Amino acid sequence: MKHLRILILTMVLSSIAGLVRAQCSASNTAFQNGETLVFDLYFNWKFIWIKVGNATWSVSQTQYNGNPAYRTRLITRGSERADKYFVMRDTLTAYTSLNLSPLYYEKNAKEGGQYRRERVWYTYPNGQCHLKMFYKRDDKPANWKQFQSKYCAFDMVSMMLRARSFNPDNYSPGHRQKFLMAEGKRAEWKTLVYRGKENVKMEGRTTTYRCLVFDYLEKEDGKEKRIVTFYVTDDANHLPVRLDMYLNFGTAKAFLSGCRGLRNPMGAVVKN
Repeated sequence: MKHLRILILTMVLSSIAGLVRAQCSASNTAFQNGETLVFDLYFNWKFIWIKVGNATWSVSQTQYNGNPAYRTRLITRGSERADKYFVMRDTLTAYTSLNLSPLYYEKNAKEGGQYRRERVWYTYPNGQCHLKMFYKRDDKPANWKQFQSKYCAFDMVSMMLRARSFNPDNYSPGHRQKFLMAEGKRAEWKTLVYRGKENVKMEGRTTTYRCLVFDYLEKEDGKEKRIVTFYVTDDANHLPVRLDMYLNFGTAKAFLSGCRGLRNPMGAVVKN
């Protein structure tokens, strides 16, 4: 499940408002210390949707290099049943300043027979965004790279935090946004396309949310490829409640199954 983190994670890129220049701070109106989101993961196996695991997103206030910071963690785990076909044990951790500037990111991912580690360190010299990136797969040599840009760069987690506080009310269907994504071994421009609004019912529940719908695109062999369609609550929280993931070996979905510690009232519920 190569793209599963982008899925849960880029899902809330729903509200990013254009290219952002360094310095990379922003206001936070969407989340607070103690927020926790839980997702159920499903995979389409021979036309049947099977639950294959869960994911947990949590935010806590802490310190980074002696300064106040948010630590955000996304943990994805496959079930014992799913392990028979594909082992998935992913943990993503990001530190950001209280004004949402990215500081540090790491990903430890065991997927199938592979184990990968990614690290990104952010600094901001002379109004630029500088990245030091580390990538290692299994027992192969580590890959170190440097990258600098006048635009802000984000990893999956820090971008999610940032995007949730932007307002997409002026978007119309087909609106496109680009953003610079750091992934350990490279930093590349990605694309998000707004598709409109839709009411979305949760799997196995009666709860229905009013949502903003987005497609996350990557380029492959020069052509754009849809990686995930995600549905984000049309309220001040901008919570991802459903993701449709288009993987190389099939289709997967994630549904919000629980949440606590929200900063704002849940204003997008159409039906409980």
